[in-house]
Amino acid sequence: MAETPVIKAELREEFGKGASRRLRRDRRLPGVLYSKGAETLHFHADLLEVQALVRNDGVNAVLELEVDGEQHLAMVKYIDQNVLTLDIDHIDLLGIKRGEKVEVDVAVVTEGEIAPGAIMIQEADVITIEVDALKIPEEITVSVEGKEIGDQILAKDITLPAGASLITEPEDLIINVTYEEVDTELEEAAAAAEEGGAEAGAESTDSE
Repeated sequence: MAETPVIKAELREEFGKGASRRLRRDRRLPGVLYSKGAETLHFHADLLEVQALVRNDGVNAVLELEVDGEQHLAMVKYIDQNVLTLDIDHIDLLGIKRGEKVEVDVAVVTEGEIAPGAIMIQEADVITIEVDALKIPEEITVSVEGKEIGDQILAKDITLPAGASLITEPEDLIINVTYEEVDTELEEAAAAAEEGGAEAGAESTDSE
C-alpha cells in the first residue's frame, strides 16, 4: 500500500464565521478531527494540499494529520464544498486506528458492453461496506459484459475487496438491464406535428 500522506495543520484559536472567512481568504481550510475517546481537535490546513488529497484519493481519503508535531491517523468523513467556487469550505475528519474497520460508501462503476438492444439502468451509484480503514477502495468495478434484457445485479452479487463485508441490504438492486421504453404518446404527438408542418407547407405552396 502507498505511504499515507501527511497533512500539516495548526490548531485553531478563533472560531465563528468571521474567523473561518479569514482563514479561507488566506487559503487555509478550517476543519475538525473527531476521535473516539479523545478531545476534538479544531484545526486549519493548507487548502490546496487538502483539495489535492481529496482529488487524488477520493472522498474516503486516509491521511496523517500532523498538529504540533503529533500525527493523528484519520479519514475524510465529510466535506462542505462551495457551490460557486467549488473550493472545500470545511472538512470533518474521523480519527482511526491501524487495523480498525470502518463503514464507508464506495462508488460502483461498470465495465463491458451489454447485449444489443438492451439498456442499462444503474439504480445505485454507491454501496456501503465495512473494510480495513487502510484498505478502502476508491471504487468497485462491476462487469456488465453480455448482460441481456431481464438481467439484474444485486448488492450481494458484487465481488468485494478481500476482507470487506457488505453493509448495504443484499437484495438491493444496483444494476438493471432492460429494454428501452417507447413513449407512444410523445411519438404520436411528434408525428402529428410533422404531418401538420408538411400540410402547412403544401398550403403555402398552393397559395403562391
